[in-house]
Amino acid sequence: MRFLLDQDVYAVTARFLLDAGHDVVLVVQIGLSQAPDEEILRITQEQNRILVTRDRDYGNLVFVRAIGTGVIYLRILPNTVNAVHNELARILETYSETQLAMAFVVVEPNGHRFRRPLSS
Repeated sequence: MRFLLDQDVYAVTARFLLDAGHDVVLVVQIGLSQAPDEEILRITQEQNRILVTRDRDYGNLVFVRAIGTGVIYLRILPNTVNAVHNELARILETYSETQLAMAFVVVEPNGHRFRRPLSS
């Protein structure tokens, strides 16, 4: 799968995705480390990637302002990394890239929520 990782995603998560064979680009690698969230979502869509972030503000952009989809929101802390990575691995085995590209997924240590934004 193709991912764009927001600047707040832990390096260990980037390594986890790379080691699993995924195509991973960091926002800093493409000059977006200071870009507004809306711009990051736009680039994510243009590049046919799924955004991985720890920034809960993306929920507002996706659901209230109807800007983009394809977001995996990690509710992760240093002490929950392994549990969240296990759940993330389960998600990546369960859902196709196409399904994830049209969803907002909240990943927590003990499970996840898969939501599709309402169509207008």
